[in-house]
Order: sequence, then structure tokens, then C-alpha cells
Amino acid sequence: DQLGGVLEELSRNPHSRRLVVSSWNPADIPAMALPPCHCLFQFHVSSGKLSCQLYQRSADVFLGVPFNIASYALLLAMVAQVSGLAPGHFVHTLGDAHLYLNHLEQAALQLRRPPRALPRLVLNPEVRSLFAFSYQDVQVSGYDPHPHIAAPIAV
Repeated sequence: DQLGGVLEELSRNPHSRRLVVSSWNPADIPAMALPPCHCLFQFHVSSGKLSCQLYQRSADVFLGVPFNIASYALLLAMVAQVSGLAPGHFVHTLGDAHLYLNHLEQAALQLRRPPRALPRLVLNPEVRSLFAFSYQDVQVSGYDPHPHIAAPIAV
């Protein structure tokens, strides 16, 4: 339970340099259909703020990366809350960033759209354990998306 271990270490020693979770297991790679794309993340505490850095070895910029950003930003906010820290920065490092040919038109459409105000993440402040969160404890306020852009998943 790597994440549980990180939470325990964070409570004992928030300035630890060992707050790392890795999904990369070289012995298992030959049996995998696809090795983990987002394969390592690390938490870091500075000035009472918890930051998270994600290393992603392979990054589908149009479909995968936005989902990964939202997911890890949510994880960062949740871990910060249950650790009694303020959320800091989410840093996303991409190894092989790629835009698939069958996503070029969709990406061009996305880039033509004017940015809208960022939504705000609101977590139930009563939740004190990471594993006690449920979907009802997570709210997104001020979310005003543009219409959906369909794109096939490339493997």
C-alpha cells in the first residue's frame, strides 16, 4: 500500500524526501498490454503547502493529459486536506508528449476556443481520511465548459 505508506510518512515527517508512489514494476512489464503511462508521483511540503509532481512517461496530450491533470490535482487537494496542509502546486512532467494524427482537428478546435474562468474545487471539510472520501464529498463550482469535442482513443 504505497499511498497509505506515503500518508503515514507525511504525518510523521512532512519534510521527507520519500513521499513517492511508483507504478513502474520492470518485472511485470512483459505481461502488460501497456505499461503505466503516469508511473511516478512525489509529494513535497514547503511552507505548510503540499505540492505534487507527476512523471508521465507517455502522454496523449489531447485526451489523456487533461484527465491526468484533473485527477492528480484532485488527489493533491484530498491528501493536503487530510494531512492538515494547504494545497500547493501540481507539477506535471511529460516524457514523450504526443498529439495523435487523428486528434489534430480536435486540438485545433480546442485551441481556437477562448479560455473560460477556472472552476473551483470544493471538498467536504469534515473528511479526515483519504479513503473516506466519496463522490458526494467533491464539488466543482463555477464549471462552465465548452461543448464536448469527440475524439477516438488511440492505442
